Amino acid sequence: MTNRDYLAMAEKAKSLAGGNISRESVLLRLTEILWEGLGPNGVSWCGFYIPSADKNALLLACCKPKPACSPIGLRGVCGQAFISRAPMVVADVKQLGENYVACDPRDSSEAVIPLVDAEGFCWAVLDLDSHETGAFTHDDVAGLAAVLRAAAI
Repeated sequence: MTNRDYLAMAEKAKSLAGGNISRESVLLRLTEILWEGLGPNGVSWCGFYIPSADKNALLLACCKPKPACSPIGLRGVCGQAFISRAPMVVADVKQLGENYVACDPRDSSEAVIPLVDAEGFCWAVLDLDSHETGAFTHDDVAGLAAVLRAAAI
C-alpha cells in the first residue's frame, strides 16, 4: 500500500480556511494540494464535480492532471455519492459494469467523497482515480475528509 501523507496535505489546506477566498478558488487550490501529494502515490487523477443548476448532472469544476468527462449525469460512483451523501470506495471499477463512467479506460479503482453543507445539500464531490486495482481504502476516505475539514469546506 502506498504511503499517503494526509497530515501534510491537511497542513497545507489550513491556509485556505477562514480567508476571503471563493469556494471555487478553494476547490482549485485543494486540487493542486491533493495532486501534489497523491499524484506520485498511486493516484492517476483527482478533481471536483459540482451539480448542474437543475441538479440532474455533475459538472467538472477543476482537476489534475488532465481533463475528464463532463457533464456526467448522476450515474457512476460520483453520482451515487452525490445522491447518497456517503463516501464511496470502489476497489475494482470493472465490477460496476454500465454503472461506471469511464473517462480513462486505464482506471481500475476510485474513491469519491461528497461535500455536504450544514443544511444537508451536497454541493460537490471529490473524485480520485487510480490505474491500480484496490488503490483506495477507508483510511484514504478518513485522510481525505481531514484535508477537506482543514480547508473548512
